[in-house]
Amino acid sequence: MQIRRAQFKDITAIMKLLSQVLEIHASIRPDIFIPGTTKYTVEELTTIINDDQKAVFVVVDEDDQVLGYAFTQLQEQPFSTNMVQFKSLFIDDLWVLWADSTQRSQGVGRALLDYVKAEAKRLGCYEVTLNVWVGNDSAINFYKKNGLKVKETNMEFIL
Repeated sequence: MQIRRAQFKDITAIMKLLSQVLEIHASIRPDIFIPGTTKYTVEELTTIINDDQKAVFVVVDEDDQVLGYAFTQLQEQPFSTNMVQFKSLFIDDLWVLWADSTQRSQGVGRALLDYVKAEAKRLGCYEVTLNVWVGNDSAINFYKKNGLKVKETNMEFIL
């Protein structure tokens, strides 16, 4: 297993994984997500892969097949009258392929998350942040198990 920056050759595999995670989100929030779609188009993904502020990391097996990805974005909080200045590495999306339940708990997701944490440290970030949908219990449990804590809560009132 190796973790590296995503390359153009990885786009097809990443798009397949993006469709899998979208189906999870669509099952949780069918009022918001459209099944059979992806978060990004091939063109958008190509742009993101080439953007240093939005690094995409992939975990690959010994045959260089993509097993998972982490989309990240460097964010900076400027100094203001009420907040100190700091940098944050935001995980826009993280997903690991599980062909079946026997492939879970093999450490792939943890390795990818640890890699992102190390990258954030290298960049001088104060924190790593992400959003997770209520109802995505396996993701919530994974993040909690790996040391993430709730920072703030986003609430809605559906009209």
